[in-house]
Amino acid sequence: MLVVAVMVASVPPWSNIGAQTDQLRYVSNTPRVDAVVVAHQDDWQLFMGDVMAQRVQSDAPVIFVYLTAGDDGRDSTYWATREKGVLQSTRIAAGAAAAAAADHSADHCSIVNVLEHAIRKCTIANTESYFLRLPDGHRNGIGFARHSFQSLRKLRQQRITAMSAVDGSATYNGWSDLKSTVDSLIGVSSSTRIVTVHTSDPSVAVNPHDHFDHRMAGLLVYDSRRKARWNVVYYTGYALATRAANRTGEQVRQKTALFRAYDNVMTQANPNWSAYRERPAFYSQCMMRTYARRITRP
Repeated sequence: MLVVAVMVASVPPWSNIGAQTDQLRYVSNTPRVDAVVVAHQDDWQLFMGDVMAQRVQSDAPVIFVYLTAGDDGRDSTYWATREKGVLQSTRIAAGAAAAAAADHSADHCSIVNVLEHAIRKCTIANTESYFLRLPDGHRNGIGFARHSFQSLRKLRQQRITAMSAVDGSATYNGWSDLKSTVDSLIGVSSSTRIVTVHTSDPSVAVNPHDHFDHRMAGLLVYDSRRKARWNVVYYTGYALATRAANRTGEQVRQKTALFRAYDNVMTQANPNWSAYRERPAFYSQCMMRTYARRITRP
């Protein structure tokens, strides 16, 4: 029998998101929107899956923004399968798996134009998913040869002036262009609308040893947060494995179901594409942990 400890103490500079789950429920009548800005198609399931399952199941709008194709320097078959995998996770989160499994046209996917950028959008229940398909930057941010070593890290550091989607669908002329596009997808907070953005923690001190694409997703949100007046929840990434387990049995089950839905799609396409099989101990540890810190809007 799995026994999972639930930590209740407040431990700066990060907090135990599990202890705060009930507190994070909105009690006002102000409409709310949750947005997830991540680098790769399995990031939210691993690092915030139980939290996002609760958000999706509340029936309030949830927006998912995937900055990169998650291509890992590979061809289109690989990254297209990752998109299929994350949509299956989204169906599970929405409780729509049975209805959508046989007919994926229920996803209502199309190409939308946002600030003159063509972006794939898929709608499932109360969720919208946007795939920007920028090249994966490699864990160290140097990029891959297949896409001329482009990376989000280089774009933010102005080492490159533009970055193009792996399928040629759009080009982003600088970090500001990318940021403005994501801002447009999410929208702004106001007195009549509360926006909370969930993303990777960009702090090296709080979240060491993380993938540079994860860190860039967090920095993009950080760069937009004050102007857009978002609440932000920053989640620990790879460093989760060094923290104490803090999920309840039900939360572990939720995270596992979401990640397994993604990983099963990958495995069905190619048995060698299973992330879990590559590092089973690490991924099992992620299922038992979610750590985050919350920043309220200015």
